[in-house]
Amino acid sequence: MNTITAAITAVGAYVPDFVLSNKVLETMVDTNDEWITTRTGIKERRILKDADKGTSFLAIKAAQDLIAKANIDPLEIDMVIMATATADMPVASTGVYVATEIGATNAFAYDLQAACSSFLYGMSTAAAYVQSGRYKKVLLIGADKMSSIVDYTDRATCIIFGDGAGAVLFEPNYDGLGLQDEYLRSDGVGRDFLKISAGGSLLPTTEETVKNKQHNIIQDGKTVFKYAVTNMADASELILKRNNLTKDDVNWLVPHQANKRIIDATAGRMELEESKVLMNIERYGNTTSATLPLVLNDFEHLLKKGDNIIFAAFGGGFTWGSIYLKWAYDKK
Repeated sequence: MNTITAAITAVGAYVPDFVLSNKVLETMVDTNDEWITTRTGIKERRILKDADKGTSFLAIKAAQDLIAKANIDPLEIDMVIMATATADMPVASTGVYVATEIGATNAFAYDLQAACSSFLYGMSTAAAYVQSGRYKKVLLIGADKMSSIVDYTDRATCIIFGDGAGAVLFEPNYDGLGLQDEYLRSDGVGRDFLKISAGGSLLPTTEETVKNKQHNIIQDGKTVFKYAVTNMADASELILKRNNLTKDDVNWLVPHQANKRIIDATAGRMELEESKVLMNIERYGNTTSATLPLVLNDFEHLLKKGDNIIFAAFGGGFTWGSIYLKWAYDKK
């Protein structure tokens, strides 16, 4: 029997209709379009305005898009991994609800939280399940409603984040395509540099924590930037060396869309020309767990069977890493 590898065989995505542009943000906080664009590469982001809809809404839409495009029966899905930092509720698993709503009633599901690295970690997890031989179809969804935790009077964070969702299907492959290698790391030194202070067991919700806006995301931008540039670039460079890949062997870099300067630094370390770096940060901003699958969805038409793709991400905690994957299909 040939060795099983885990390949991505389908993608889907969803972003809300409402566009929050830099021009609109200029009317909300002390900032301007040039400042935001120069420092982040972001021009606009999508926001889910409906107060009664959470991350699950985004995830369901992305999963349904994948199911429709790939023409698969949801009952054939074995498991659903929900990569998110903004679960609908603190206890009830968002992934479980999403699986039921899309008709994947034969699947088991759970949430995976590793901040902006959630989807990257989810790729590793989904691939391991498939490679075990026990599961044939693993649906990995990355979704976040970041607007639900952003303070729109804080110009340091409100310019960065947007809402969105993306999904990929992992299936067995016997031709050596799919996930080839991974380098995943974490370091608790980052615990206080990018976080939400209240709402967890350490600091439960009180009237005081709400009044003090301790349920909104905060970050030490300079520190996070420094760690992100170093670690994303290091991880990506290591993956190349470990697999004897040169810059000419890499067809595409799919980086986490947090900041264009971080992406440029990672590509520079890999010595990749700009044409090989896939980016949509200008239109969506940082959608946290959704950035990588949104990139795959937007550029699916460019990806060819056998293409060597390097994924890279960095998130709060800190969490980071890189994955080397061979693309498994040509878009029909």
